[in-house]
Amino acid sequence: MTSVRTHLWFGNDKAVEAAHFYAEHIPGSTVTRVVTARTSPDDRVADVVEFIVAGHPVIGLNAGPVFHLNEAFSFYLSVEGQEEVDHYWDLLTADGGEPGACGWCKDKYGVSWQLIPRELEELSGDYSTEANFRVAQAMLKMGKIDVAEIQAAYDGA
Repeated sequence: MTSVRTHLWFGNDKAVEAAHFYAEHIPGSTVTRVVTARTSPDDRVADVVEFIVAGHPVIGLNAGPVFHLNEAFSFYLSVEGQEEVDHYWDLLTADGGEPGACGWCKDKYGVSWQLIPRELEELSGDYSTEANFRVAQAMLKMGKIDVAEIQAAYDGA
């Protein structure tokens, strides 16, 4: 059977640590397998970790600093309400993570995340109404998404 999984190269050798962090903090996440690839018993080539993030299968690779994660790839984490926005934003930007614009942030392992409340998805609609445009304009001025401000923009306040 053909399948697709996301494959991330951690140039900082933090794939296994990151997988365990996600498994501990994000519902529906688990580490399923860790393997050290070798060309001989004493020659470690890479660490490979298979894990699931919120139900999404991922392979992480520690194979040296040739390639690095960047914003060209991100996990889109859909959450409910300001409390979840605040919780995951604080979690993902802690200990060396970085806040970004428009709901984007980077965790301490270098993985980019889009932290988007369902309210933003619903109120931005298909960007075809004036209210949708106001929501988009409000969102473009934010780092962490403020649900109340998005709702106020939608309502025209």
